[in-house]
Amino acid sequence: MQKGSTGEPTQGSVSKPIMLGLITAIVIGVVAPIVVPHLVHPSMIYHIILHIASLTIAVFLSIVSLLAYARSAGMRLLFMTVGFMALAAVEFLYLLDASALVSMFDISALNIELPHVILLGMLAMFGLGVLKVNK
Repeated sequence: MQKGSTGEPTQGSVSKPIMLGLITAIVIGVVAPIVVPHLVHPSMIYHIILHIASLTIAVFLSIVSLLAYARSAGMRLLFMTVGFMALAAVEFLYLLDASALVSMFDISALNIELPHVILLGMLAMFGLGVLKVNK
């Protein structure tokens, strides 16, 4: 992912636009069976496309931050990576809910939805990543 002195990616790395294209193709390939039944419902397909785009971006950012963490192994990057992975999980749950495959995941005893708990964890990870002091 790093560029050499000539501006080209270093050996063994994939450029980010190519990686984004590959991740987009994989995400669409995985969620296509979920989306196909809704192609005839124009009002729902836009909502589902919004969640697919969000899931794609969250997965891309998760992978890029995971590669950055593998390169430098800093705690700040670890927190950011876990935050992006939590965002991808939430977007997948929202996609399942939008496609009406499953209803929202409720935690009955607390009267809250699971995606909200994951979003809180995501915000905590981003906060820790930003507030972590390097020594």
